[in-house]
Amino acid sequence: MENRRMGKHGLEVPVLCLGTMTFGLQVDEQGSKNILDSAFDTGLTFLDTSDAYPLGGTRQTIGDTEAILGRWMNEKQNRDDLIIATKCYAPTRAGPNNWGLSRQHIVESINNSLKRLGTDYVDLYQAHGFDPFTPIDETLRAFEDLVSQGKVRYIGCSNYPAWRLGEALRVADHLNVAGYVSVQPRYNILYRDIETELLPLCRHEGLGVLVYNPLAGGFLSGKYTAGQSPVEGTRFTLGTAAERYQGRYWHDSQFQAVETLSEVVAAKGLNLVSVAVAWVLAQEGVTSAIIGASKAEQLAANVAALSVVLDDELREACDAAWWSLPRVPVQEGYR
Repeated sequence: MENRRMGKHGLEVPVLCLGTMTFGLQVDEQGSKNILDSAFDTGLTFLDTSDAYPLGGTRQTIGDTEAILGRWMNEKQNRDDLIIATKCYAPTRAGPNNWGLSRQHIVESINNSLKRLGTDYVDLYQAHGFDPFTPIDETLRAFEDLVSQGKVRYIGCSNYPAWRLGEALRVADHLNVAGYVSVQPRYNILYRDIETELLPLCRHEGLGVLVYNPLAGGFLSGKYTAGQSPVEGTRFTLGTAAERYQGRYWHDSQFQAVETLSEVVAAKGLNLVSVAVAWVLAQEGVTSAIIGASKAEQLAANVAALSVVLDDELREACDAAWWSLPRVPVQEGYR
């Protein structure tokens, strides 16, 4: 497993990161542990989670994913062999101060996450979204305190637009605090909005880029066809996440783009999953791709991306898939 440095910073991480947001809802605990075992044996030692997971869950299921990871690490006694990234921001309980990036919520969230994970620290603690109601200096000072206390090694952010990330970097310099070392945006062959401003900013400032949804929630597996209904048990039908994922990808133009790309990939004897992940990893500035699985055997096609060579024809086909899609307005906030 290749490792890449987190931008200009000292932390090195595997180029593939195992996303765990389906653990505890789409995938039960034993299935989750089977995936974790297989991933670990393959060298996938970088794990990404959140205090808001499992994806598509309810207030009652919040935190279950972290708890599953904690029990697995305790059984395997392998915490020191892993890089653990988690997040805070989303509502985790009823009542005031239950969401966002206030000092109050950040401190409460990290303590609860550490308890569920059964560890003294996390390697990367990320703002899951940006909070327009809390001054960025309050957020950064709170994160810096967690680093000083040893509860967090590095801090990052997710779903930040370029203007907000730029502001955070400027304020961190002014406060003389470490600030964000990475950003986690959505990025894949069918969604490339970050190339306009966010990705160039990260390259210029030396930030790590940990992309999620490299397979467009499974849409880039090529297993769906136009006219069919969303398949039960996938992210397109998963609880509170179903509407979001259908809104992102379940459109005729997306189906057509994937069908056309699939034909090029198949003619070369390759797997579309492997090509999609390889394409993301080949983009300048990308540090790691966050992959997911609902079964342990699905990891193989993702890992096979490391041996895929993208020739000119494949690159052109991937570009054509994106440029064939209609342009849509950029959505602020969670993307």
